[in-house]
Amino acid sequence: MLWGVSFDATPLSGVVVEFLKTARRLAAGTAYSVHLDLGYDIKADKDAFFRPYRDEAALFPDWVRLDRVDGLADVPGYDRSFVERVLAEVVQGGDPALLGEVDRVAAGVADRIERTWERLGVTLVVVENGTLPENITYTRALYRAIERYGARHRLGRFVLWRDHDLMWQSEPGAAKYGRFPYPATPAPRNSPHVHYFALHEHARRRTLDWVPDLTTIDVLPNAFTCRTAEVDERNAGFRRDHGIPEGAALLARITRVIPQKRVDRDIHLLALLADRLDAHLFVAGDVDEAPGEHARLTALATRLGVRDRVVFGGWLTPYDTRVAGRYSVRDLLAHADLVTFLTSYDYESYGNPVSEAVASGTPYATSRYELYDEVYGDRGFRAPVLDVRVHDLPTPGFADEVAELITDEGKRAEVVEHNRELGEALFGESVAGGLLDRLYPPPMGPRTRMSVVLPVYNEAATLREVLRTLHDQRDGDGPLDRDLYEVVLVDNNSTDDTAAIAREFAAAHPDLAVHVIHEPEQGVSCARRAGMEFAAARSRNRSGTDVDERFYLVSADADCRVDPHWLAELLAAMETSKAAIAVCDYYYNPDHFTGRPRLWDAIQRTLRCRAVTFSLFGGFPDGKGFAVEREAYERVGGIEVFYQLQGGRFVNHLSDDWDFGIKVANAGGGITYAPRSRVEINPRRIDHALDEVITGRAYGSDGIIVMRDIRPEPPAGAGGDLTAEQARLAWDFSIKDFTPKNVVLPVLLTPSLLEDEAVVAFFGPDLAARLGRRIAEIRDEMRVLDFAPIHSYKTPSYRLYFEFADEIFARLRLHVGEDIGYPPPLPPCLRDVPPERFTEFVRYYCEDRESGEAHNHFGNGGVF
Repeated sequence: MLWGVSFDATPLSGVVVEFLKTARRLAAGTAYSVHLDLGYDIKADKDAFFRPYRDEAALFPDWVRLDRVDGLADVPGYDRSFVERVLAEVVQGGDPALLGEVDRVAAGVADRIERTWERLGVTLVVVENGTLPENITYTRALYRAIERYGARHRLGRFVLWRDHDLMWQSEPGAAKYGRFPYPATPAPRNSPHVHYFALHEHARRRTLDWVPDLTTIDVLPNAFTCRTAEVDERNAGFRRDHGIPEGAALLARITRVIPQKRVDRDIHLLALLADRLDAHLFVAGDVDEAPGEHARLTALATRLGVRDRVVFGGWLTPYDTRVAGRYSVRDLLAHADLVTFLTSYDYESYGNPVSEAVASGTPYATSRYELYDEVYGDRGFRAPVLDVRVHDLPTPGFADEVAELITDEGKRAEVVEHNRELGEALFGESVAGGLLDRLYPPPMGPRTRMSVVLPVYNEAATLREVLRTLHDQRDGDGPLDRDLYEVVLVDNNSTDDTAAIAREFAAAHPDLAVHVIHEPEQGVSCARRAGMEFAAARSRNRSGTDVDERFYLVSADADCRVDPHWLAELLAAMETSKAAIAVCDYYYNPDHFTGRPRLWDAIQRTLRCRAVTFSLFGGFPDGKGFAVEREAYERVGGIEVFYQLQGGRFVNHLSDDWDFGIKVANAGGGITYAPRSRVEINPRRIDHALDEVITGRAYGSDGIIVMRDIRPEPPAGAGGDLTAEQARLAWDFSIKDFTPKNVVLPVLLTPSLLEDEAVVAFFGPDLAARLGRRIAEIRDEMRVLDFAPIHSYKTPSYRLYFEFADEIFARLRLHVGEDIGYPPPLPPCLRDVPPERFTEFVRYYCEDRESGEAHNHFGNGGVF
């Protein structure tokens, strides 16, 4: 979860707009939800301290939730009057007498911040303007909360701290925040949890003059989507709705309506333009923030004779957002002929409206505020510039420049194109985005070696126990070092308390890092992939790790309990073998099958076969428990989600884990079996699918394999034993599903296994040699070079099964037990085929994709 806090205490200031752009970038393609604290409980001079949110949410896109720290009003001594007193006496007056009280109150505030973050499962924090000392109590509290929360959850640099304004940029002449070196201001500090950002190189240099040893500060310019703002169906009525004639030139001022923004200059410019062209001024800002200033500006417009040409339009939604029923800044710019930015000399740092104008293809006129040349002028941007140190108000000459830029279409087009090219290069989205993509995704503890990915969907009933087994992992006789692993829980649109339970567990067990992320596309394959991508990206940002150290992505299932030594044995197997994948052992608790001897016998026979073949071939990963080395994961492109049509709709194919293992094996990655790494399978899987196991339709038919819901109570009648005939059918489908995948497929993918002594001993030298020759023939005949695509491995596996079934079963009886028996009956269509043509018709049968007969014969995932 991404938590943002703005120290601006204003719904849609430039600070908040930049937060939205950054948060959208950070959250894109990830599972972050975005919560924003507008800072009403921080900045005292906005008349909003402790005020509940009203209709502010309507200004924001639906992916942002307005939030705030719980319980701040209950912190003794923390209120608006205290904040104002500290600002006046400590910051402005230089009197340290209150600092003891500041620290006491800050401790209470920090506690509330931490509690809020724990409740929400925060993993990334964006602080906007936190250094500006309007409220040093809150800033000190925030630092305290960051250090404790970050250390507890081993989050690394999980805080993006960006200062838009600092003491030398915000009314320095009035010394509102004291003078250098600003002793009362909590200065940026070197922290393992904070990365600082300045908007431009000037601000970075000044920050380093103030804090010379600061090591983690970069320039992160405000980012803009360079795209021409155009009139479309959505904003076609903008002028009409605001009473602006279609033929009039439109000046746009996007600002807070406060004295420091000098909107009076725009009104004076409008009056000068009255003799040159028909023009109107649209002021986009909250007139209720400073009612006195709005009244003054209205009176000025009346006195200058342009009151009917000035529209105070209120807040527009941010530049690149769409909110139903509201106009945005880009909608305004689609109709504007010029953006004006005649602000105070010493009040601005970056000047977002200038960038918004450039990015949208609109010319602009500006004052030469203190940092204009640093950000724009010296970079080569072209515009009429009012030197406000010489002329406080617009001059006739300045008005002439503006009028020419509006009316001369050739000059206008030239200026727009020039500025757009510069803007794309200097502050286009890719500029800031590249830095953000490198520094964030969320960081990981430096000693973490394994990320356990746990996809969940409505698992509230069992999740606590599953998380407990993950938390209580052992290494020998003692607990497994919890710095070595973390849990990434992927909430796949749960409608119950799954996510809340996970966050509660994380808060109650701070010694284990538990991350809760969200995957909106439904399906366990999508969720598993999202978790592994999240972990893989973060693992590369660990600090101080050996470049040769292997990192492992581990899969677990939310309805299965892992044994105490599950992770330690997986890690040991991977470290010893240096394999790409390690596969666990799985078992059922026999107590669940008391009174069901036939069913238990079928289950045990399958698992005994599995133990033998996995010890020989390594097996293939099952989502219930496997580990993959990160480099191997990324080398094959990670988990791939396949889609199939079912009933006219695309559905996720269930066997992403198997198909992933096949991709790794086919790419030359080794697979090892870790028999002492064990997972207990939830028996509900059998209770809910037993009828389909008996008929070979456990997870679908005709080649469609999809997830079924096994969370509800078992169906009526579940829990009884099988009849003798049902037991025979269940075993037939289980062994038919098992043998092609676990005996034939490994040597089909890796024929060199047939040269291994243990494998030759299993098959016998003659059968091993003939299998090898036949595999070479089939691979050549089918021109199979890549077994990664879904089902491409099934046809050759099925063919080899039919051709060698009798001999393979003989070897299974020899190595596993006589009770394995003989191959189940052939499909009726193959029983009457002449022996000399059997291999030929097996090929036709297995390759008949349209009928799905072969898929149905082998059971579609019916193995126990």
